[in-house]
Amino acid sequence: MPSHVVEPAAGPGRRPAAALTAAVAAGVTVLLLAALSVVAMSSPARAEPTPGEVTGFGSNPGNLRMFRYEPPGLTGGRPVVVALHGCTQNASGYAAATGWMRLADTYRFAVVFPQQQTANNMNACFNWFEAGDTRRDSGEALSIKQMVDRTKRDHGSTSAYVSGLSAGGGMTSAMLAAYPDVFSGGGVIAGLPHGCANSVSSAFSCMSPGVNKSPAEWGDKVRAAFPAYVGQRPKVSIWHGTTDSTVQPMNATELMEQFTDANGTDQTPDTTDTVGGYPHRVYGGTVETYRITGMGHGQPVDPGTGPAQCGTAAAYVLDVNICSAYHLVRFWGIDDSASPTPAPTPTGTTPPYSDTATGTATDHYVARRVTVTEYNRLGAAHGYTTPFTLYRCESGWTDKADCSPI
Repeated sequence: MPSHVVEPAAGPGRRPAAALTAAVAAGVTVLLLAALSVVAMSSPARAEPTPGEVTGFGSNPGNLRMFRYEPPGLTGGRPVVVALHGCTQNASGYAAATGWMRLADTYRFAVVFPQQQTANNMNACFNWFEAGDTRRDSGEALSIKQMVDRTKRDHGSTSAYVSGLSAGGGMTSAMLAAYPDVFSGGGVIAGLPHGCANSVSSAFSCMSPGVNKSPAEWGDKVRAAFPAYVGQRPKVSIWHGTTDSTVQPMNATELMEQFTDANGTDQTPDTTDTVGGYPHRVYGGTVETYRITGMGHGQPVDPGTGPAQCGTAAAYVLDVNICSAYHLVRFWGIDDSASPTPAPTPTGTTPPYSDTATGTATDHYVARRVTVTEYNRLGAAHGYTTPFTLYRCESGWTDKADCSPI
């Protein structure tokens, strides 16, 4: 906890912070920054790749720094993932602990790690509660979008996704609202709804005890961020610990209500199951929630070398035997990018499968073509309400025409 509070200095091209009385600024700002504060993490002792800094990515009105990790030999056209750290964290520490770089190696995408500067916020929190930093084409939001634009130009990418922890989760909500034309999916981890706060004091109220609004009220805040937008909105995955005392768990409910309403679905889950032993709900195939039982404030990881494992336990990066970044990649549908594309079956030859069946993930499960585990994997990859084809192979049903496993 900081022993004193200094009003954030105005960096290049930034406006001064809103005037507050000295007593309110000292009291409320300490509470906010201490509550969202995440102890800076150091990289593991073993040799690991690190994201490199990229300069010259745009006008950068938010005065942020850009770091990026690109797997060796990354081909053109692969997705871009933005990963936003929490307060007092930095790009390299967040990259090392959360597992994003290993997943990028496996599934072949670039990862952008924006980094806040203390000139903007003394505890290096992204300013998710400042209107000037969360509006479309303004402040930190525009700086992050410019980082995506630069990476798309460099790699010929056509899709982008964004995720963040705590204050980074609050900024993720803002990016999904302001730029639905840029991001195809998002992941809000221990975060807050877009538009919940417009000042330091209201931000603290959003964190705890939380703010209750109707789904339509929350959805209106998303729609107001880009009123002219009429296209498909991003898929959103929401993660929260049930014992989080920093950002109260009710924020997960408010986030679910916000993005289900914005995405045009209701608040009754179509799927209710468990993943990794934790309650999991899916709404309309476009929004999902994970309630991590017994977890406090932090990002879930599952250290290890298994295909579904990732991350290194650290302060506010918590080993709870489930890797949130891995499940985000699956929900967004970019988890098969490392698999070779099956070659077309030559005309006149027998395909490796004996039958096909088309339906939703639920249809396939009800027809007993797949197990519960396979059903969850298929739903995350294809969506729970979108029909897709399964192929009957010697080893069973799969969604791969070359008969590789689900």
